[in-house]
Amino acid sequence: MTVDTNAWGADLAELVGKLAEPEILVLGDLMLDRYVWGDAERISQEAPVMLLRADRREERLGGASSVSMMLSHLGARVKLAGVVGEDDDARRVRSLLEGMNIDHATVLADDSRPTTVKERYIGRAQQKHPQQVLRVDYEKRAALDAEVEGRLSEALESALATAEIVLVSDYDKGVCTPGLLNKLTKACKKRGIRILVDPTRGGDYGKYQGMSTMTPNRLEAGLATGRVLDSIPEALRAARQLRTTLGLEAGIVTLDKEGMALDTGDGDGLVFPVRPRQVYDITGAGDMVLAVLGLAMASGADYGQAIRLANVAGGLEVEKIGVAPVSRQEILQDLARTGNATRPAKQVALEDLLSQLDLRRVGGGRVVFTNGCFDLLHAGHVQYLAEARAQGDLLVVGLNSDASVSRLKGPTRPVNPQEARGAVLAGLESVDYVVVFHEQTPLELIRAIKPEVLVKGSDYRRETVVGADLVESWGGRVYLADLKQGYSSTRLINRMEAA
Repeated sequence: MTVDTNAWGADLAELVGKLAEPEILVLGDLMLDRYVWGDAERISQEAPVMLLRADRREERLGGASSVSMMLSHLGARVKLAGVVGEDDDARRVRSLLEGMNIDHATVLADDSRPTTVKERYIGRAQQKHPQQVLRVDYEKRAALDAEVEGRLSEALESALATAEIVLVSDYDKGVCTPGLLNKLTKACKKRGIRILVDPTRGGDYGKYQGMSTMTPNRLEAGLATGRVLDSIPEALRAARQLRTTLGLEAGIVTLDKEGMALDTGDGDGLVFPVRPRQVYDITGAGDMVLAVLGLAMASGADYGQAIRLANVAGGLEVEKIGVAPVSRQEILQDLARTGNATRPAKQVALEDLLSQLDLRRVGGGRVVFTNGCFDLLHAGHVQYLAEARAQGDLLVVGLNSDASVSRLKGPTRPVNPQEARGAVLAGLESVDYVVVFHEQTPLELIRAIKPEVLVKGSDYRRETVVGADLVESWGGRVYLADLKQGYSSTRLINRMEAA
């Protein structure tokens, strides 16, 4: 057994930057997730149950349609295949799919079954800390009849013509029949298309025979292999058993807070850890893992890289309430925050900064820039930098070098050397990067960074802000932030000298 020690390495940020926009075919059980939100106020007088005072109702895509939604938000081109009823819920599902530009031509109507709906009730205690308190399912689990299965199989055959990878999301609601999956797997092999499945819970996994890989969780893999997965070595043995008995390229077992186990037949297997998370809701975590595995592999990643990236995305998903999308930018920001050994240092040279900004912009990140001496950091600075950070997705602070400060403020300044000033700035949550410049003004630094937003204090006018015309020339904007009255580094220094 080998433990991956580079779970959040810089190469993952590079992988996010290289993610393509592949066409991905998703097959599975479509669902509508309905959420009823409210305050859990007291125990009902009618029965010993919680009384939820509802104040909001929301509908999202669930099941296989949530996988397609996640892929769409991550930039993939998605075709969704499955079955819905002929009812109002089906029309709502199709409307949501159209709103996300997801191709649903291979979503068939079956008037013999309702559209699957999962209705969740989310309660807030004292107007905060929302938690799921009840779920009500509306569904029919019977397998598709032969006529509908045949129509869906023909539609899948046509959809494979342009697909680069196929993902199967099996919630055991009747769509993923053995016959349908057998035909699909053979067709994928014939075309050289990988097929990945998030399997249902149960002991018979024969219908997944010949697929590329699967992503069962600890319980599912245990039921399928007859093992109790109470240790990492046992999880690896289960992954190996699934790979060999089902003829998979790779065996994967997801292990919640312990990460994922991978067996490819090359060595003793690998374990990919995850970092601790604040878990609010595990809903959608499996869907996210499947979506990111598929997107990464369709973009050229190997199994190890794809699993590491899926671990990050799945971790972000459990920090959200309900099934919710995760963007490329969120993944990049999480990678930048994770671990001192793997996180890019906040105090950087210009060359390193520019490469980091290129990666962050891949996901749509907007760069904010401001500059200053920041000789003695005070409450006014903290407020100013927080307001600057709020104007975009990351804040770069240009820090005047010691020589530059002396030219501006006189020979007795700075009080603190640039290394100390930079360290204090880097300690602020609002600051993402600190870069030192030696010139009299930050004009050349602005020219190199090309920020989307340039921030200065409200004691400036737009006409007097260095670099304003330059930033606006490439479509950026200038923002004048409020200044906290009564705070000044020079004033603080004079008061200390007087004391």
